[in-house]
Amino acid sequence: MAQNKTKKIAIAALLVALAVAGSVLSVPVFGSRCAPVQHMVNIISAVTLGPLWGVGIAFLASLLRNIFGLGSLMAFPGSMIGALCCGIMYKLTKKIGPTCVAEALGTGILGGLAAYPVAKLLMGLEPGSMTVYMIPFLISTVAGSILAYILLKALNRNGALDSMKSQVK
Repeated sequence: MAQNKTKKIAIAALLVALAVAGSVLSVPVFGSRCAPVQHMVNIISAVTLGPLWGVGIAFLASLLRNIFGLGSLMAFPGSMIGALCCGIMYKLTKKIGPTCVAEALGTGILGGLAAYPVAKLLMGLEPGSMTVYMIPFLISTVAGSILAYILLKALNRNGALDSMKSQVK
């Protein structure tokens, strides 16, 4: 039991590190920093560790990205909501495709809406509308979802994904 928890923590730490390191590939779009690697990590977390671990990984990655100046406060609602949505979808379906779609919709739509009060109340910005962050969030999350889909399908094809999942059960 303790060994299993240690493996999960180690995988989570690697995924946080991947998300933070991958955020140097971010692109500013309409006041948001689009980081597709974070969304790929959300999906990998959902598939290998589950929804709660995914939310924790998204939180820690967002926190570190902000500390290192690689992200904004809007990273929190976008990544955490997306991680929860795709984690729940994978738990329900065990399918990669719907999980990727749930990440894109969770981050792009729900996370984009949740970013509005963060921008207005915590960052002192004056966003034009509640939906202003949906497009940049969708751009980022669709790119990350496509990357995750390709990677996970390749890992699934050669049996590596099942091996990874069995290591943390």
